[in-house]
Amino acid sequence: MAKNPLPSPADAKAQGQAMRETISRGALAKLADRDAAYDPVERLIWQSMTRRPDLVGLRYARMLTDLFSFYRGNALLMADDLARGSSSALEVQICGDAHLANFNLFSSPERHPVFDVNDFDETDVGPFEWDVKRLVASLAVASSHLGHTNAQQERIAFGAAREYRLAVRRFAGETRLSVWYATLDIDAVVTDLGGFFNANALHRVDSVVAHATGRDTQKAYARLVVDGKRGPRIISKPPLLVPLEELNAPGYLTRGDLDRLLSGYAKTLSRDRQVLLAQFTPVDAARKIVGVGSVGTECYVMLLLGRDEFDPFFLQIKQAMTSVVATALGRTPLVKPGERVVLGQRQMQATPDVFIGWHSIKKDGEERHYYVRQLYDNKAAINIDQLDERLLVTYGRICAWTLARAHSRSGRGAEIAGYLGKSEVADEAFAAFALAYRDRTLSDFTALKRAAKEGRITLAK
Repeated sequence: MAKNPLPSPADAKAQGQAMRETISRGALAKLADRDAAYDPVERLIWQSMTRRPDLVGLRYARMLTDLFSFYRGNALLMADDLARGSSSALEVQICGDAHLANFNLFSSPERHPVFDVNDFDETDVGPFEWDVKRLVASLAVASSHLGHTNAQQERIAFGAAREYRLAVRRFAGETRLSVWYATLDIDAVVTDLGGFFNANALHRVDSVVAHATGRDTQKAYARLVVDGKRGPRIISKPPLLVPLEELNAPGYLTRGDLDRLLSGYAKTLSRDRQVLLAQFTPVDAARKIVGVGSVGTECYVMLLLGRDEFDPFFLQIKQAMTSVVATALGRTPLVKPGERVVLGQRQMQATPDVFIGWHSIKKDGEERHYYVRQLYDNKAAINIDQLDERLLVTYGRICAWTLARAHSRSGRGAEIAGYLGKSEVADEAFAAFALAYRDRTLSDFTALKRAAKEGRITLAK
């Protein structure tokens, strides 16, 4: 049977370039107006109706810590805003919440430190530029939070947008396997980013990494576990960490529920990982609160032991909901939420967690969806408050390179490269959007503070 010839990279770029007729690159700068009836606070209240009622007040409190914390929790509001405007037809697997704090250092399966996107709660298929806009706007918001001028904020956002465009053009010229296996290995960063960062910028990468604070299993064990009468047990640090037997609110998973969930989850792992997981015994579990935007969804940590108490292993079990991308676009999900998260991570990350999997269980008459991964794997997060303008520029460019690689793994990198082109038109548009969305974020942040003062929402004490 005759097959259609594969489009050449040049043809794919031409197809992307032709899409400018539908939505120009300059139009990427436009932030769509909201309907007069749209109330961002009411939208957040609506979203909170799907969350644990005993944790909603904590979520609001964390969002009101500062402007960047609010931005971390406003993914639904931004998805609504992006869906309201014009979007390109260049859809790929996107992160859905690609703000700069969702990029982290962690260990690859080969135990090399790598840098990658590391949060996929909102991953879904959507327009590539949604992720880029989420990233550049987060840089503008973070820069504003650090007290930078408008000019500084624009330079930082522009630098990331330009890096994304140049990186995606580079990946468009690579073979499929080269793109798929590309990693930002910190030990080989000069090779990976050769030609994209000058010598001074490459030197500053080390400075950025120096501001990372890390955690690994052994450190977590010392911090989270105490010796009890029944052996090692997870400590109680309410409300952030609460052993299951101390949970008073109804509706949480029991130890029996978690055991059933883990049994089903194991079947989503490859056979060799199942063999490894079977060598560990679950000994304790607790509810854990993480992040900002995900506060209110169920999250548990389980302690397992291998050979003995000196061979610990932590799994995080996190509830998965419908993505903000699907919610804003009004799309019916094609797979269950837990599976969506895992498939998205496996596609976008160069070195996904070897223990990531999913399962759904029935609880209180409803089906709940979860994904499971290692709690700590030598993970380290960048302390954004310690970055000056130069380091924030470098960090933004590293995130943009990583995002371009993740999008290119979809196979549509050449089309995106063709659409963005060789000039700085798109870079300038993304930077302008970033500043516009910074202003909208500030307005929404002010509205939420006012709602708390007026008693429309209740904050955790």
